[in-house]
Amino acid sequence: MKTIEKKLTGKVVVITGASSGIGEAIAITLARHGAKVVLGSRRKEKLEMLTDQIKKSGGEAVYSVTDVKNKEDLAQLVQTAVATYDRLDVIINNAGIAQLNRIDDLDIEGWENMIDVNLKGVLYGMATVIPIFKQQKSGHIINIISTSGLKIAPMQGVYAGTKNAVRTITEAFRQESNGDIRITGISPGFVKTELADHIKNDQMKSAIQENMEKMAISPIAVANAVVYAMEQPQDVEIGDIVIRPSVQN
Repeated sequence: MKTIEKKLTGKVVVITGASSGIGEAIAITLARHGAKVVLGSRRKEKLEMLTDQIKKSGGEAVYSVTDVKNKEDLAQLVQTAVATYDRLDVIINNAGIAQLNRIDDLDIEGWENMIDVNLKGVLYGMATVIPIFKQQKSGHIINIISTSGLKIAPMQGVYAGTKNAVRTITEAFRQESNGDIRITGISPGFVKTELADHIKNDQMKSAIQENMEKMAISPIAVANAVVYAMEQPQDVEIGDIVIRPSVQN
């Protein structure tokens, strides 16, 4: 097996939504590149399994059960990173959910969950790390967004709205930052994840599953984009990355 050049050795990275899909791929990939990963997710058993897997492969990992809807959980996740490794270099706000329906279906519960996780969860993550990054005079925020925030489509109105909001917030903070804290937005298209499993609308669930089978790319592709953004020198900021299947329009 080819030896990976470990460009990220020593970097301490918090990852939300880390127990499956894109978050899991990011965790494994960053650990292979030498980063110390701090994993957050609601599913304790999966976090334990992933942490053990990374350690058995020679990487460094710890975890804290985290629901990003709760500010206190994110504070505990970040505190776990600082208490374990005495610093924090990167947060990857990856946790997200999708409930795809017509707006006039009035899935208000679905709207609230997407706003709480996709938007407020990202803001809570940023709010938790910014004071630490300011004190260190360094840090990197990476927000996993979506191509749904670029191309508006029926049935995705509120989901796309939350992703557009994160895109706006990411760009606003980029302009507000003096360069000590870098911020990157990464927007994946169709990726092989558990996304469809949680969609309540049967029509959209079938459509997403069909597109997953036809065109979805590996979550490792997104993880590699994260590595690219992280490995840049301090004076280089990767502002926005869009990564999708080559056949996706």
